Amino acid sequence: MSTSLKNPLHLIIKYNTLVIFLLMLIVSALVSDAFFTANNLANLIRQVAPVGIISMGMLLVILTGGIDLSVGSVVAMVGVLSALFTHMMPLPLAIVASLACGIMVGSLSGYLVSFQKMAPFIATLALMTIVRGLGFIFSKGAPVMVAENATALTDFGSENLLGIPNPAVILFVVFAATSVLLKYNVFGRVLIALGSNEEAVRLSGLKVSVYKFSVYAITGGLAAIAGLISTARTSVGSPNLGVGLELDVIATVVIGGTSLAGGRGSAINTFLGVLIVGMMGNVMNLLDIAAYSQQVIKGLIIIFAVLLQRFQDK
Repeated sequence: MSTSLKNPLHLIIKYNTLVIFLLMLIVSALVSDAFFTANNLANLIRQVAPVGIISMGMLLVILTGGIDLSVGSVVAMVGVLSALFTHMMPLPLAIVASLACGIMVGSLSGYLVSFQKMAPFIATLALMTIVRGLGFIFSKGAPVMVAENATALTDFGSENLLGIPNPAVILFVVFAATSVLLKYNVFGRVLIALGSNEEAVRLSGLKVSVYKFSVYAITGGLAAIAGLISTARTSVGSPNLGVGLELDVIATVVIGGTSLAGGRGSAINTFLGVLIVGMMGNVMNLLDIAAYSQQVIKGLIIIFAVLLQRFQDK
């Protein structure tokens, strides 16, 4: 292959996430006149905020070579608990207690994976089931309405800051913090090194277990934030919330070019992955495509993204 042809192809493969994102923008604009309207874009960023927030935590977990399947269940449980807590205590305390519950679940995952050496898939799969069950127990199987005096919470879910939906503001803050952590902080560089060569990190004297434990605790906290946002948007905490959410989160991280083997990934590409998955769903809804067909299309795009990663590795 000539150099003139090889270089553009190399650039496309190297920046495959950005290429997919730009293609999605072009396709979205061509197939739907409603896509680039202010209302639709605001709705899009509001909808992807919970997935995007959790994706930043999942990125950290996957960078270490792990996985967290419990995040969807944490969203549901925290959604239920946050609604219940508004009936039991002042709103600020209810929010803190809800976040603490998410961090506790993430910490338990981290403990099982880091200190008990349990496989991440098994540990978080078990917690996914347990936490979902707890959500049903706490709610008695029915949605829980937010207390009438907790209007500050429900207002937060629907209001904007400088024209940007509040959930999106939180997403941008979490994204910025993750970017700084991975680029300019020793903690982030150690996470990447863990996924590349865990034994080398261990031999260097660093406490591998502590780093692994931390990323699961962080992810649990971010899932709790997503649960609070979902409750704020709907004024209801439901134990059925977030079913399959963990798969959407993993899909965004993978489409963002993160290696499931660990050691490679970035916050900006994960953020683009969030937008790509969000645009897919948004455009297909605008075109009134059936939900089952949407699942097939999303799956095909995930396969395409992973294949591009394989070319990038060569």
